[in-house]
Amino acid sequence: MILGMSLATYTILHVLISLIGIGSGLIVMFGLLKGKRFDTLTLVFLATTALTSITGFGFPFEHLLPSHIVGIISLLVLAIAMPARYLLHLAGAWRTTYVVSASIALYLNVFVLIAQLFLKVPALKALAPTGKEPPFLVAQLSVMAVFVALTIFAAKRFHIEPTPAA
Repeated sequence: MILGMSLATYTILHVLISLIGIGSGLIVMFGLLKGKRFDTLTLVFLATTALTSITGFGFPFEHLLPSHIVGIISLLVLAIAMPARYLLHLAGAWRTTYVVSASIALYLNVFVLIAQLFLKVPALKALAPTGKEPPFLVAQLSVMAVFVALTIFAAKRFHIEPTPAA
């Protein structure tokens, strides 16, 4: 039992939060590319992405796993993105800092999604049973390349006025 839930229920909740984070994050990325803030979806994206990492630590484990390291890195970049967006209001260099850190957080969620797909989908698992085979590496490197390009374009195109101070 985790937080009064069975492991299966907790897993479903974790996956749903993660998928909401990825879906809202992709829309936020689109907004960044178009110079739009999408305030509500940005809040959903940042909150669910943080919750994804936090709930990842709720699963039973005996030692630090690669997924925990990804979760820690995600929380660190979110600890930069959130103040850049909400406390520093995207002023000056904080606009680019926000775009880059939010993009990294989204990328990390997608990275884990791909890893999980290769673990759980039989056809993908057959292609890369240990996660070290070329199909897995090509998939991950391709997604990384797409995110690097999207982040560069978003940083160049996201030129809106900073949010007004509260």
